[in-house]
Amino acid sequence: MYVMLACMLTCLLLSTSSALAWGKTGHRITGAIAERHLSGYARAQIALILGDETLAEASIWADVMRSNPSQFWQVTANPWHYVTVPPGKSYEEVGAPPQGDAVTALDRFTKILQDPDASLDNKQLSLRFLIHIIGDLHQPLHAGNGKDRGGNDFGVSYAGQRTNLHWVWDEGLISSEKLAFSEWVDLLEPRITPEQVVSWWDSNPQSWIAESSALRDTISPEERNLRWAYSYQHIDTVRTQLSKAGIRTAAYLNQLFSP
Repeated sequence: MYVMLACMLTCLLLSTSSALAWGKTGHRITGAIAERHLSGYARAQIALILGDETLAEASIWADVMRSNPSQFWQVTANPWHYVTVPPGKSYEEVGAPPQGDAVTALDRFTKILQDPDASLDNKQLSLRFLIHIIGDLHQPLHAGNGKDRGGNDFGVSYAGQRTNLHWVWDEGLISSEKLAFSEWVDLLEPRITPEQVVSWWDSNPQSWIAESSALRDTISPEERNLRWAYSYQHIDTVRTQLSKAGIRTAAYLNQLFSP
């Protein structure tokens, strides 16, 4: 009975790990950092759409809605969380598949938010999803190589549990620090220097994808039983990518909602 239960739990973990990018904590971190770098005008425009909902709250909505059984959430919107860029290629070379991807979705939602005739409901969906996508594109395994479903098919053991590399980057490395998202923000945001803000202030998704693709090709371990050394080796990359995602979310929103 216990063996069966353990197998069921393992299967559940493996089946649900592909549903998230950064997990709720990671997305909230990027949203909260972004909010601290919004212009006054962008902040006001966002408030007209989301009311008193924070960017940290908005950032996880697109993952929460993946439990919705509707055709839109189960089929149409499913590919909008990632891109596929084979090694040695750029996104510009491969482009989007017929069903679309994170880049085509980002373009779709940007146009809706720029449309004065779009409904408030459509603008709310678009803004929440847009914030989420920018966070997704800074998780290296959301620029997939086309071979292992963004690390979901790359089985590993982490902290004594069987899982996959995607989950390790979505959840495992972040949760291993034992910090609430607000503690993460208080740790990361004050350490972002003015020079880094200037360097990272990039609203071009192609740049983010190229960066994530390059990182992706450096994080696949040879040893599948991941030990503390793997966390030690990569936690600074996690911190940097979360910080960059926050700054670039602000850059994108400030540009989108510029007067």
